[in-house]
Amino acid sequence: MSAGLVLGAGLAAAQALPNAPGKDTVERICGACHSPNMVLGHGMTREQWSNTVSQMIARGAKGTPAEFNEVIDYLAKNLAPGQVGNAAANQTRTQRRFPAGPADAPPIDPTAAARGKTLFAKECAGCHGPLARGTGSGPDLVRSVTVLHDRYGDKLGPLLRTNHPLPGGKSLPSLTEAQVKDLSNFLHQQVLNTLRSGPYSKVLNVLTGDPKAGEAYFNGAGHCNQCHSPTGDLAHVASRYDPPTLQQRFLFPQATRFSHGTFAPAKPVTVSVTTPDGRTTSGTLVSIDDFNVSLHDANGYYHSWKRTPNLKIAKHDPYAAHDKLLDQYTDEDIHNVVAYLETLK
Repeated sequence: MSAGLVLGAGLAAAQALPNAPGKDTVERICGACHSPNMVLGHGMTREQWSNTVSQMIARGAKGTPAEFNEVIDYLAKNLAPGQVGNAAANQTRTQRRFPAGPADAPPIDPTAAARGKTLFAKECAGCHGPLARGTGSGPDLVRSVTVLHDRYGDKLGPLLRTNHPLPGGKSLPSLTEAQVKDLSNFLHQQVLNTLRSGPYSKVLNVLTGDPKAGEAYFNGAGHCNQCHSPTGDLAHVASRYDPPTLQQRFLFPQATRFSHGTFAPAKPVTVSVTTPDGRTTSGTLVSIDDFNVSLHDANGYYHSWKRTPNLKIAKHDPYAAHDKLLDQYTDEDIHNVVAYLETLK
């Protein structure tokens, strides 16, 4: 299931969302592409909703930082783990009579998935691997079209009963309808686990470096102390961010960020363009290449010029030093700097 299916919005079914502050913002921002009621049945934590919204921004979702924060607040408060049943209860009579079609991923029953995991380990893991990601003897089931289209065994059951040869001439034991549903729940759980918000994508430990060596790099070869200070902008930084976030922030500070479920926009690249007659226009860079340069000025107006030998361009990228360091860091340098930053409590 893609992040778009999780976050979804289209105004036809918007009334299914719980009535709470922020609902209108969710309908407006998310409803530009998908159906908002598709979030029903997917209770997630604030961090998980933040990751989902971050993916939507990367795919082109439009809104201000305040609006994105409002979306996250609404989803985290009204569609948290354990509140899925309440959200489903808010569906209209029409939606209950005509439930979501096979294109919508079915909610997973954790208890059934646990039973399915045991059954899978006994009967299927030998060919498809313990995580259903495939082996030399069997295909990757996480990417299987049959599994992705399956709803509680309606596609999986017929396949297992009629067209599933096993190595060595063995036959698959007769599975009950309940066992097939359990397998379906387990396999859909494995699909979800492969998403960026899933447990297999979690960073386990990045604190493997030497804090003293990181401090030396910060004040020496990295020249970090020319712009940053452990008693200034970085004071207590480790109390605000966990180690993986610290690492991402100093490696890729220009990326859109979420900190503790809050949207934090990156600083813009600015540019000043001076024409041959001496007029200078400054603002936020929109695009620049070998032929054209464009910007938005302080009032939001768009300006564009063709690049000529007499057109002067002064570009200021607040993250230029970080970009340059990406070609210089070694893995050891990165781990040492993270370990050092973690000491700044």
